[in-house]
Amino acid sequence: MAPPAEAATMEAPDDPFEQRLFLEAELYRSTSVAERERQVYAPHFWHPVAALSSLPEGSALALQLLDLPLLLTHPPGGPPRAFLNRCPHRGVALLPGAEAAQACRRLICPYHGWTYDLDGSLRAAAREAEFVTPFAREDWPLLELACALRGSVIWVAIGPDPLPLEHQLDLVEQELGEGLERPRVLLASLEGDLACNWKIAHDNTLDDYHVAIAHPNTLHRQQGPVRHYRHRFGDHTNLLATPVPVQGSGADPQKPEFLTFGAPPWIHLLAWPDGRLALISFPPRELGRCRLQVWLLGDPAQQAGGAAWIEELRCFLEEDRALVESAQRGYASDLRPGPAHRLERRILHQQALYARIMGLEPPCPAHA
Repeated sequence: MAPPAEAATMEAPDDPFEQRLFLEAELYRSTSVAERERQVYAPHFWHPVAALSSLPEGSALALQLLDLPLLLTHPPGGPPRAFLNRCPHRGVALLPGAEAAQACRRLICPYHGWTYDLDGSLRAAAREAEFVTPFAREDWPLLELACALRGSVIWVAIGPDPLPLEHQLDLVEQELGEGLERPRVLLASLEGDLACNWKIAHDNTLDDYHVAIAHPNTLHRQQGPVRHYRHRFGDHTNLLATPVPVQGSGADPQKPEFLTFGAPPWIHLLAWPDGRLALISFPPRELGRCRLQVWLLGDPAQQAGGAAWIEELRCFLEEDRALVESAQRGYASDLRPGPAHRLERRILHQQALYARIMGLEPPCPAHA
């Protein structure tokens, strides 16, 4: 039997979330709130869009980031680049969406033949001498978005002044250190839709209260007893660390550890002592629907275990699907969320950050 929840500890002596309540259910079902999230919350952060190994040098990949058509390129000898997937002339996509990157030396608009290098510069336009106003190629580059690499993943910012990525991933950087940047490849992936608001899915993955009850034969076996839980709360990221059993010695409360990070805007990063990483995200699609994206990253030598590993994750994610889609139906009714448990402080941490970015006041008993 699991020990009392009070055995779980934070590193900080004071609990800044002790008097907090959960966000009001109305924030999960309001179309105006969802629109503000697209305009204010999402542009504040960086978004993982692809594994670096999925975009070899000399290739391009078209995909969707929220409502934006995105084009990733990897010029030979240079870093990946990110652009809006639209020709500046008349807005037609340069490449159709695809599951995999395609090798290419240049990008050619299918509408009027404007041709671009992979660095986004205009190489040529058809019948250049016949434009009705003076025409210079340097005036018509692709619209570029900020692009960065972290943990062998390509991150893109859609806002003009995003939070620095190292701040967004503060505890990830601190806990993993140089290990975050060890070269990794995509071992396996899993994608699908969830019939719930993204905040319900994000809250659920931050919820350390439900694991032993809802996942007794899956995730709970990985995370172990509550008495060994270690929590940390950064400015933007939070952490649940649990010891990995050592053969013949039982659980070691020190090292090695299985690390589960929660980060804005809707990201989770799982780190194993052997260097494997799982990145889980829940980008919104509609008010009551979000995308589930799971990328498993590791050393090429771990490729053979990718299929078994993704199946292991799929099992507890399917258990979570039933829970979050049921919670969506509850939040759509006249729900007033109940009191927060000590093992739900990671939810409160991310909700307080969300409220601050959105210009809301986090609920507490004095304002209930």
